[in-house]
This record gives sequence, C-alpha cells and structure tokens, in this order.
Amino acid sequence: MATPGLAPKPAGGPMKLYYSHNLNPRVAVAVARHLQSPVEFIRASPRHPDNEDAFRPINPNTLVPVLAEDGRSLWETDAIACRLAAVAGSDFWPTDARMPELIMWLSWSAHHFTEAGSGFYFENIVCPQILRRAPNEAALKQADAAFRRFAPVLDDVLAGRAWLVGERMSYADFRVASVLPFAEEAKLPVAGYKNILKWHDRLNQLEAWRAPFAGLDDGAPARPEVAET
Repeated sequence: MATPGLAPKPAGGPMKLYYSHNLNPRVAVAVARHLQSPVEFIRASPRHPDNEDAFRPINPNTLVPVLAEDGRSLWETDAIACRLAAVAGSDFWPTDARMPELIMWLSWSAHHFTEAGSGFYFENIVCPQILRRAPNEAALKQADAAFRRFAPVLDDVLAGRAWLVGERMSYADFRVASVLPFAEEAKLPVAGYKNILKWHDRLNQLEAWRAPFAGLDDGAPARPEVAET
C-alpha cells in the first residue's frame, strides 16, 4: 500500500508506473507486464488525505495510473499504453493503417461498453467495499440497460474474428475488456454473450492479463482502493 506522506516526483532514470488495483490501473499494469516494459511498479494511493498534495505534481487529478519518465509524466491509461508500446517497438499499439480502428474501439470502450460495465463495478464493488453503502438500484438499472445495448454489438463483431483489430491481439482488446476481470464480483450480466466470453478466455491465457499484480504486492488481494479509477 502507499506510504502516507509519499512525495513522488518525476525524475530522470527508470520509468515509474504508479498504480492501484482499480479498473484502469489494472489495464496499465497488464500492458506493462505484457510488453515486459522497463518500469518500476509503485503501488500508490494518491487520494489518501496524507498523499494527495504530494501526488499532485505528477498528476493534478491525483489519480493513477501515472507513468513518470525523465522529469515528465503521463496520466491516462491509453496514453501510457501508447508510450509503453513505443518504447517496446511493438505493434501492440498499431501505428499503420489499423490505427483508426484501434482509436475507434478505444473511444467506443470509453463512452459505451466499459462505461456501462463501470456502473456495475462501482455499485457492486466500490460502494460496499470502500464507501460502505448499498448499491444504488437506479444506477444499476441504468447501467444494465446500457450494457445490454452495447454488449450485443461486441458479441456480434467477435462472432467473425478472434481479435478486435486485424488478425492479432492489440491494445484494443485489453481496453475493451477492462471490466471483464471483475465480471463475477461486479455482477456484470455477461452470461449468454458466448463470443465475448470466448474472447476473454483467449485474453486470460496471457498471464499479464490474467494476473497483472502477481509478484508485485506480496500476496495482497486485488481490491479497489479509495476513490481511484
């Protein structure tokens, strides 16, 4: 866990990836592990009252993930994935004719599929575990309607392909699947979408996706942390 008073500062030297066990940081850590990125993993809790002011110099939003490198920092998961793929010289973030389709899926995930799934994640995991309140049934109903609108779109696309962009796995697959590792605990209504489930089974064959925090937290359980996304 983060140490109260931690004062991270972007500095020269090895890249540092600040993360938590929440939805978006999990994706960033999975990308780094998959690409075998030369990063130092630092578990952080920037919204802790003792840490927020100290963390603001590397992310004024006081959220993780953050990638600090050579006196600079990148805040957002997609930007971090782009940078790590460039460092690795990998087409995991394709920069050729496939890139517009990649961007399409990232946008679709952010505004539709993962946004809907995040409602279940927040109400069924974060609220009872962190905020100590019952799920908001109205919010869950809204999330359910959105998920049932967009999950068939993804399921239909995956009926005709193994991966979302071209014939190879890419960051689009990681990003669109962001909420699926939490499906059971979040009570995500994914049962019945057989192509989504098969696709996520393929992703789970990768240890980096299946267990991104393995060996990083001394056996600490993967759970959401205060107010981080």
